[in-house]
Amino acid sequence: MAKQGQTSNQGLEGLTAAATNAANTSPAAKGLPPVHLWNPPFCGDLDMRIASDGTWFYMGTPIGRPALVRLFSTILKREDGKHFLVTPVEKVGIRVDDAPFLAVEMTRETDGRGRLLRFRTNVDDWVPCDSAHRLRFEAAADGGLTPYLHVRADLWAKVTRALYYDLVDMGEERVVDGITMFGIESGGEFFAMADAEQVREAL
Repeated sequence: MAKQGQTSNQGLEGLTAAATNAANTSPAAKGLPPVHLWNPPFCGDLDMRIASDGTWFYMGTPIGRPALVRLFSTILKREDGKHFLVTPVEKVGIRVDDAPFLAVEMTRETDGRGRLLRFRTNVDDWVPCDSAHRLRFEAAADGGLTPYLHVRADLWAKVTRALYYDLVDMGEERVVDGITMFGIESGGEFFAMADAEQVREAL
């Protein structure tokens, strides 16, 4: 991997090779590399950024190859609120404007727990919404709410505005700790959005 300031050719080629080698360490061909087991030395920051719309940039230029973005996403790790790309021997910092992933598609299923929502991210991971992959809602700049889905290991996907409206349409009121809340049920869990009275006033 390359430290910030090296040429794009060296940096991107080196990072791609390292990511490919790391991906090959996965016990299953389709599995994710065990980045949680790796604690290599920090090798500096790379001029790579994930924009709030999910676009990956390298040295200010969008990475136009979805397969390459997918590859890099498999070695992504978050520590102490910062994001890194990690291999068994190196760790480099990258910038993330909001969340590293974007939830762009949603399906509705039913299992023994009742309704189960599944979300597809912009790197083609399918994530069930349940106790291990929770929804949280943050105040948005426009006064509304922005949902985020936990993908894995403190890595989150921002849910698109269109899917947010779908969630609102499926919402219901429940009493949580003595307060009537508006939220979504999925995977046997209830994910509260906001105080129900506030939601009614906003609609």
